[in-house]
Amino acid sequence: MNTTNEALLAARGLRKAFGRTEALRGASLAVAAGETVAVTGRSGSGKSTLLLCLAGVLRPEAGEVTYGGRSLDTLSEAERTRLRRRELGLVLQFGQLVPELSAVDNVALPLLLDRHDRAASRRSALGWLERLGALDLADATPGELSGGEAQRVAVARALVTGPKVVLADEPTGALDTVSGEQVLDALLSSAREAGAAVVLVTHDNRVAAHADREVVVTDGRIEDVDTFAVTR
Repeated sequence: MNTTNEALLAARGLRKAFGRTEALRGASLAVAAGETVAVTGRSGSGKSTLLLCLAGVLRPEAGEVTYGGRSLDTLSEAERTRLRRRELGLVLQFGQLVPELSAVDNVALPLLLDRHDRAASRRSALGWLERLGALDLADATPGELSGGEAQRVAVARALVTGPKVVLADEPTGALDTVSGEQVLDALLSSAREAGAAVVLVTHDNRVAAHADREVVVTDGRIEDVDTFAVTR
């Protein structure tokens, strides 16, 4: 359990609805620097909505998400996009790779969008592919990759900018057991080596067991949550 008094990333009293369906009903969560938190719960409980609110992709109707003590509501859309590109690595269930780009160019993309030198960006991308055991896939396009290979590339892309938080939504959900374990181990070991916090949305108890802490989302509320750094 983390005893740090300050949260790097925090959600307080989040409410989010899609039409008449309330996805979040006052959800609160805090994540410390370097901590791995598993967010579990049944399908439709609000886990993915919570993660997308934490990433600044979705805006809650009520409540607040803060990163480094600053409310995401104070940021423009362009500023939230830059924040995700630079400091909040995002890994989704099916990778979401750009189909026209090679693996190395997919990984380098966040750096290139930030106008980094192309040669240096590719070197960084190749380094992360190597760390994730995927260097031999550098020239392959997403259509030539297996599910596990594509997720390794997606993890490398999420880590290439040196984010302080990695937000992963069911990163092993579409994979078989062996591939899922390999991708999860690669994600967590690389994030911990880099000192990044990880928020890991999963329905799999075996995946959640790798986290430092587990919280449960039930009907849009967080239960069994550690009270660390959450102010209600």
